[in-house]
Formats: sequence, C-alpha cells, structure tokens
Amino acid sequence: MESMYEILMGLPLFQGVSHAKISELIEKIKFHFLKYLNNGQIIEANDPCNNLKFLISGKVQIEVTNRNKRIRVFETISAPNVIGVEYLFGRNTIYPYKVCSAPDAGIMQIEKADYLKIIKSDTVFLFNMLNYLSRNSQTPMEAVLSLTSGSIAERFAFWVTSLTYKDATDISISCKQKDMYTMLGVQRSSFMNMLGELKEMNILDFSSNEIKINDRNKLINILNEEKF
Repeated sequence: MESMYEILMGLPLFQGVSHAKISELIEKIKFHFLKYLNNGQIIEANDPCNNLKFLISGKVQIEVTNRNKRIRVFETISAPNVIGVEYLFGRNTIYPYKVCSAPDAGIMQIEKADYLKIIKSDTVFLFNMLNYLSRNSQTPMEAVLSLTSGSIAERFAFWVTSLTYKDATDISISCKQKDMYTMLGVQRSSFMNMLGELKEMNILDFSSNEIKINDRNKLINILNEEKF
C-alpha cells in the first residue's frame, strides 16, 4: 500500500515538494479519504466547490449537460488527478458537471481553508496551482478564431477539447445530430461530411444520437495543423 507521502507526491499540485514539507502537512492538515463504489455520485451539477478533490485511485466519469439537456458530454479521467480545481476560487465556485465513480474511485479531499494554508506554507504549492490553472486556461488564438472563421472540423474540435480534460478517455457526446449542427451554425450536409471525414481518420465514430471520440489528441492536431 502506498504511503501518504507517495500518494501526495503523485498528485497534481503537490509535485516537487520536499519530503519534510509533506511530513509537516500530514501532521497539521486534515486529509479526508472517501471511497465511492458502483458508480457512486461524487459531485452533482451546481454543487458548491468548497473543497479540493483529488482522484487517488480508480476512475471517474464526468457528465456535462446543456440547459435543455439535449446535449450531454461524457468523459472519463483516471488517477492520479484533480477534479474541478478551477472552480475553487473566483466569482463562480459552482461545479458545472456531474461526477460519478467509474465504477470505483478513491477521493482525497482537502477543505478550501486548509488548502489556503498549504499554499501559504510554501511557494512551490503556489506555483503548482498557478501553472496548473494557466496551462488549462491558455488557448491558442487560432483555436478561438476558428469558432467564426475556421472549418467545421476546427469548430467541433475546439468545442470538444474545451469541455474535456487533456488526459480524458471514453469521450462521447449524446445528442441528436440536428442539435449539434444547429449549435455549430452549419448545414446538416456539411456537418455530416465533417463527421464522415473524421471517421475515416479514426478520430471518431458516430450514430444518429451519439458521437464517440476515439482520439482526443488528433482533434487537437486539427486545431494546430489540419485544414478542412
């Protein structure tokens, strides 16, 4: 069984911290360990984010749903990982998605007030947090411009990658095709041609009510290189 030090050092936001500092934190900070089994619900959409949740074992499935629930995006992330850290601070501290174990998951939870103490105790923690938030928020200018001037594939790629974790697997979109091409502001024929091209490239598979992403990295490459 992994030691507390090994668990923490394997997590985002704790890397690069000395053994002595970790030992000090273990003595002063309350770490809550929770186990979720059989697809148990960890977070409900619109729950307040008042603590930091680390995925330390297993997997979780994240579900994002639009307001009318006609489009739902699913993704799976694996341990070690951190869930929803970008909602811990700022004006909006509400989780926008539902999270369930997939099927089992171990969560380490730290209260917000305690995490603030951790950040203040060592600049390494502060830089880890700033780098994590910056890395996730920095979007290539070309990707943003693709929403209005890019190809349909670029718009679709931007939309999917913006909603999912960089290391996500099992990404799928549950929706009617009409809802997707209406949202993207394109004609059905153009949208279907795009899906067909991406399927030939083994980037995705699709049916009348679902799109499954086979390779998220190839979607990112569309934003960086590919022109349709």
